[in-house]
Amino acid sequence: MVTVIDTRDKGTGPRHPEKVNRPDNPRPPLPPWLRVRLVSPPELKATHAIVREHGLATVCEEAGCPNLSECWSKRHATMMIMGSICTRACAFCNVRTGLPKPLNENEPEEVAAAVSKLGLRHVVITSVDRDDLPDGGARHFVRTIEAIRSAAPETTIEILTPDFLRKEGAIEAVMDARPDVFNHNLETVPSLYLSIRPGARYFHSLRLLQKAKELDARTFTKSGIMVGLGEKQEEVLQVMDDLRSAGVDFLTIGQYLQPTPKHAPIARYVPPEEFETLRRIGQAKGFLLVSASPLTRSSHHADEDFARLRAARDVEARA
Repeated sequence: MVTVIDTRDKGTGPRHPEKVNRPDNPRPPLPPWLRVRLVSPPELKATHAIVREHGLATVCEEAGCPNLSECWSKRHATMMIMGSICTRACAFCNVRTGLPKPLNENEPEEVAAAVSKLGLRHVVITSVDRDDLPDGGARHFVRTIEAIRSAAPETTIEILTPDFLRKEGAIEAVMDARPDVFNHNLETVPSLYLSIRPGARYFHSLRLLQKAKELDARTFTKSGIMVGLGEKQEEVLQVMDDLRSAGVDFLTIGQYLQPTPKHAPIARYVPPEEFETLRRIGQAKGFLLVSASPLTRSSHHADEDFARLRAARDVEARA
C-alpha cells in the first residue's frame, strides 16, 4: 500500500495556549516537497513487531516523525529509553509532558535484544528528559550502551541525549561508556530559546557538546537545529560557528513541522534550495558532514551518515 500523507502529526502534545493557530494566524498549507509516501512493506511490520515484543518506545512514533515509514521498512528504529513521558514541555515537541514512571531496570537488555534481532549495523538511542532523576538518566544510557555492546558487538552506537542540566558527573559517565557518536540537539537559535525550548539553556547545551569532545576526541559529536520557526539566516550561521568552536563534527538541519495547533506555529516553510545553501555553507565552515533538507531529522539515515563521517575523518587525517 502506498499513500501520500500530510507529515504534520495529528496526535496530542503539551499545551501552549499562546501558540495556538487562530483564524487570523492559520497553519500554512503543506508544500509539495514535504509530502511523503507512506508504505507498508513486510519489513515495516516486522520492525513494529520486534519493538512491541520488547515493550519499547521509539521517538519515531512518539514524536510523529515523517520518516517512520521509510526507516522502519529498512528495519531502522530509534529507541527512546526511560519511558515516553518527558519532564519538559518544549513548544516544538509532540512527546507527552508529565510525571514519568520509575525506570524499567530491564530496559537496557530489552533494547539490546531488539537491536540484535533487527540486525542493525548502527543504532540511535535517545530519551525523554528526566530531570526527576539524580543523574538525569546518565547511568541508564551507560547500561544501555553496555547491553548493546554485549548482545550486538558489531553494532555502532549513537546516543542522542538530553542536556543533563545541573546533573554533576552525567556527561562524564556517558562518555566513559564510549559511544561512537554523541548527539545533543541545540534545536533552534538562542533568541528563540525562551519560547521554543524554555527549560533549556543555549550555552549549557553548547558546553555539553564541547565537554563531550574534550572527554573523548575519538567520539564523533553531532547536533541539529530546526528552521522555519522565525529565525534569521545570520542567527543560523552564528549557531554553525558556535558549534564549530565547540568541536562538533556533524550538523543536521531540518524543517520544523508543527505537530498540533497547540504547538509553536510555523513561521515559514524553507524551500529545498535554501537547505542546500545552508549545507554548502556548513561544509565550508569545517563540519565533517552536514545534512540539510526539509525532511532531515537527527536519526534519519544515521547508519549511512556514520559511514560517511568515518570516511570524511580518514580523508581529513590524510590531508
